[in-house]
Amino acid sequence: MTKPTVAFVCVHNSCRSQMAEALATLKYGHLFSSFSGGTETKDRINQDAVGMIKKLYEIDMEATQYSKLIDHLPAIDILITMGCNVHCPYLPCKHREDWGLDDPSGKGEQAFIQTIGLIEEKLADLAVRIEAGLGTKE
Repeated sequence: MTKPTVAFVCVHNSCRSQMAEALATLKYGHLFSSFSGGTETKDRINQDAVGMIKKLYEIDMEATQYSKLIDHLPAIDILITMGCNVHCPYLPCKHREDWGLDDPSGKGEQAFIQTIGLIEEKLADLAVRIEAGLGTKE
């Protein structure tokens, strides 16, 4: 069985979706392939997100990730929207869900720590569901 592909999508692909991609790759790369994208891009990944992920996990997101458009994503099995309160365009996938996460940008370190904790919880739940067959290819 091939690993499912999971895409984390947010408007600018600079903060929540980038953190989700980094944490999913670190913790669940053996179970699914992770990507992130947006309907718009930024010149750089949110520097507060970069700093917090580096501080907590010793991951340099800027070494392997960059802000990219959704049309640069591979075929998607599971689409996760981050909760941007905008209508995301249609992307073909087997499963779609919204995580409803508030954007921590500009809100300080505690907001990032809280958002990262929610991402970790949601990733753990997603991993359990993927192990049970969500989004798998036959």
